Amino acid sequence: MSRTRLVALDVDGTLMSYDGVLSAGVRAAVADLVAAGVHVVLATGRSTHSAVEVAQDLGLHEGWVVASNGAVTARLDPAAPDGYTVARAVTFDPAPALRAIALEIPDALFAVEDLGVGFRVSRPFPPGELTGEQRVETFEELVGAPATRVIIRNPGGTPEEFHEIVERVGLHQVSYAVGWSAWLDLTPGGVSKGSALEEVRRDLAVEPFATLAIGDGENDLEMLRWAACGVAMGHAREVVRLAADEVTGTIDDDGAVPVLRRVLV
Repeated sequence: MSRTRLVALDVDGTLMSYDGVLSAGVRAAVADLVAAGVHVVLATGRSTHSAVEVAQDLGLHEGWVVASNGAVTARLDPAAPDGYTVARAVTFDPAPALRAIALEIPDALFAVEDLGVGFRVSRPFPPGELTGEQRVETFEELVGAPATRVIIRNPGGTPEEFHEIVERVGLHQVSYAVGWSAWLDLTPGGVSKGSALEEVRRDLAVEPFATLAIGDGENDLEMLRWAACGVAMGHAREVVRLAADEVTGTIDDDGAVPVLRRVLV
């Protein structure tokens, strides 16, 4: 593992507990990696402003962050007003997918990312589920402009129901991932954490064999396959664990920490 020069890390359920805690072990391991000259890149479904806040909390003030499941790549810059600048942002037309889902789930909640600010929403989301500002708009306003990321939430549904709906309606020209709850993330077609990290890898001139990634969600599948060593958290669903090269402990065990420590050996 000592050859690893780029470590890509999911945030929620991998580094951070589901109640928003970064353990002392995680903080120390990340700090030691940075001190050793390893590029630590957060790769998350979170929006850019939220991802940067986590990076800064971890002591990362320079380098790269992949946000919005790969649709946005930001460069950390302590001299910038918000601590970062957007290097790349990929958008798509959300209208066809949103209209198809709205026919299946008329009472679903829709959120369109407002880059660097928050979200434009059909109705307010439950407290704590979205970061940044929420601005309520009509459905037609939401589908009227290109987007980097769209969230569809069905408070009364299940992840399994979302999988069935996606299969039934067929979401073309977009990438999607179903979360642990009845939560569907849409990003531009062909865009993923893995595709964004490949661009970062090239920017950093890191060899493909020197990459490591750790994640726990379906939005981490491409990232785990991209890395020379993809590690799934122990609590991840079977499809995620099967996509990984190895499986570590759960978030409750701080399962990412021993993997990060091995990079330093």
